[in-house]
Amino acid sequence: MEILAVRDVVKVFGDVRAVDGVSFTVRSGTITGLLGRNGAGKTTTIRMITGIFYPDSGAIDWGGARSGDFRDRIGYLPEERGLYKQMNVVELLLFLAEIKGRKGPDVRKSIDRWLERFELGEKRAAKVEELSKGNQQKVQLIGTLLHDPELIILDEPQSGLDPVNMVLVRNLLRDLKNEGRTILLSTHMMGEAEKMADDIVLIHRGKVVLDGTLEQVRGSFGKNTLHIDFEGDGEFLAELPDVKRAAIVGNSAEIALTEGADPQRILEATIGRLRIRRFELAAPSLEEIFIEKVGQESLQEVA
Repeated sequence: MEILAVRDVVKVFGDVRAVDGVSFTVRSGTITGLLGRNGAGKTTTIRMITGIFYPDSGAIDWGGARSGDFRDRIGYLPEERGLYKQMNVVELLLFLAEIKGRKGPDVRKSIDRWLERFELGEKRAAKVEELSKGNQQKVQLIGTLLHDPELIILDEPQSGLDPVNMVLVRNLLRDLKNEGRTILLSTHMMGEAEKMADDIVLIHRGKVVLDGTLEQVRGSFGKNTLHIDFEGDGEFLAELPDVKRAAIVGNSAEIALTEGADPQRILEATIGRLRIRRFELAAPSLEEIFIEKVGQESLQEVA
């Protein structure tokens, strides 16, 4: 069942067409990744969904009615953080819950549960300004979830988090989905989206350039990508004749092959130079797809 439908929305600021005919749907009980470079139009789209902006044309329907009528049923974590830094953590969370019409002992119990879940129990009496940036981020995320929203909209939720807390948030989002929650996740971090999203919507220059389930999108690019784990120095892999593009990080490589290339030739080229632990021909990663669709254009702009 669709919980949200964005239909051909347009938003113009002066001479800039920030969102140009964007359409997509969000299925109930899923995580939908709204992906793209910074400035692609993701945040503007989210602000129209939440009613902060109104589209110049097009429509946004939420549960059969316009999103503005359902603001209390939406939990929104904006990219720009906004916390009252002089308040202590519990006071702030009680305030955020009351804004959404929730108060009383049940809210306090819920706050306690969330603080423990986010490993913030010992910080409950601390002022927000005394917290690290990562812990402030977690407090704001708790505030987004306290009123049990039907649709959770997160704009770059892992921004400013260290790797440990990134995993914590990733696992939380998976748990929320398993509980039947619906999440719209806006991010430019393709690797994180690939670990979590069921569906993806890729926006570039205000337009949707790809959308569908993650497996459909990856499958549409065919099995033309080698995933290699190895021991040794693999930098030479990027220079092999059949390699279109290579991302080599540590002892792993993701290699996009040229059309008609034989993966066996890549394997033969590693003999005597690398000890291979994994050699797999598969669909490209979401990051590789992103580069394929918009990365080369971006590189040309920089040049």
